[in-house]
Amino acid sequence: MFAFLRPAPEAAPLPAERVDPEYKRLRRQIFIGIFIGYAAYYLVRKNFSLAMPDILKDYPQYTKAQLGTAMTGLSIAYGFSKFLMGSVSDRSNPRYFLPLGLLLSCAVLFVFGFYKPLYLSLTAMIVLQTLNGWFNGMGWAPCGKTMVHWFSTRERGRAVSIWNVAHNVGGALVAMIALLGVLLFHDWGAKFYFNAMVSVAVALIAMALIRDTPQSCGLPPIEQYKNDYPPNYSAKHERTFSFREIFFEHVLRNKLLWAIATANAFVYFVRYGVVDWIPVYMQTAKHFTFEQSSLAWALFEWSAVPGTILCGWMSDRVFKSQRAPATILFMIPTLLGLIIYGMNRNGPLWIDIAALITIGFFIYGPIMLIGLQALDMVPKKAAGTAAGFTGFFGYVFGSAIAGTGVGWIADHWNWSGVIVTMCVCAVLAMVFSAMTLGHRATSSSSAG
Repeated sequence: MFAFLRPAPEAAPLPAERVDPEYKRLRRQIFIGIFIGYAAYYLVRKNFSLAMPDILKDYPQYTKAQLGTAMTGLSIAYGFSKFLMGSVSDRSNPRYFLPLGLLLSCAVLFVFGFYKPLYLSLTAMIVLQTLNGWFNGMGWAPCGKTMVHWFSTRERGRAVSIWNVAHNVGGALVAMIALLGVLLFHDWGAKFYFNAMVSVAVALIAMALIRDTPQSCGLPPIEQYKNDYPPNYSAKHERTFSFREIFFEHVLRNKLLWAIATANAFVYFVRYGVVDWIPVYMQTAKHFTFEQSSLAWALFEWSAVPGTILCGWMSDRVFKSQRAPATILFMIPTLLGLIIYGMNRNGPLWIDIAALITIGFFIYGPIMLIGLQALDMVPKKAAGTAAGFTGFFGYVFGSAIAGTGVGWIADHWNWSGVIVTMCVCAVLAMVFSAMTLGHRATSSSSAG
């Protein structure tokens, strides 16, 4: 039934004179495909957060903590899916794997948008959010797999940092597209179905652009093309590993991977503790409008674009491919931004926006670098699983707790308690990142 998801077979090698121009053309094309494809995942992931003020207004029987449970369901499912489906992705064709998950998420959002009676049941909301989280978990791994097959070790920091901006493009556009949908259809359900309509179109475009491995296009492996071989590289790195090899030889026994996975949990709590609750915090606690909170949301995401690229550049050039120093450096101003965001209790909107821009600028660099470290720590045929492992910690122990947890803390200790908790998590993220200070991504000019 899913035979189309299998890895594409190797094609006949292209003539030598065609290798360079074909590699350059396909790298640009494929990069665009995974960039827009992953950005579209964000258009259909956090829509429930945007609709929460409307749900609380129309269905006052729910508390913030109850609705936060639905967000927790998404995060837990996403974390498990990112890990487990990551291993499936390592053995699949990203050209079809990525669009499939996106289309399935769109189907869930159509239900959320068009069938309002489901909001009478908290269980129904949790189930649908959980399904959406599982389908959304199919997005990162095929992108990571694609990047390690098409970009070599020396250039991967730059490539991943630029691709990582897709998080922020999608994260910023989700509120803007939702706002446009509400204006067009005069229905808050458009926050779901209008975003899904846009994402369906993007999924089809991504499918037309993405390809599997270079070998499936008649090209040599990226290590040979760039003469850039990671340590201990051999021909066996080009074969598909078994699930046992991936999990037990390359992931679960890797102590450094456990350290950055734990750091990822704390970083994700901060990230989603802020972004998921911008609409509720700004509209209910500070009494700003949906338009004002949407602007703040968008600026939070857009500010991450230069910040993420700067962080990737610093890790490559300033810290010589060591990722942990840049992670720690960027978490310090993130902490300061959190303090300002919490202290501006009744102040003007511009201070909140300035604090959110600061947090957004600095928080996404560490998120990107942790994912990049995971790719650096394993052979490329296990890349999806390694990234999924850190993502599992990030979503199950970070984002998931930021769903129900932030709502519960806000209900019991107000928003000041939320800010203090996020500040503690920012410090712990730095502590666990420091455990990997000795790790450096390395490469050599010939295969070992």
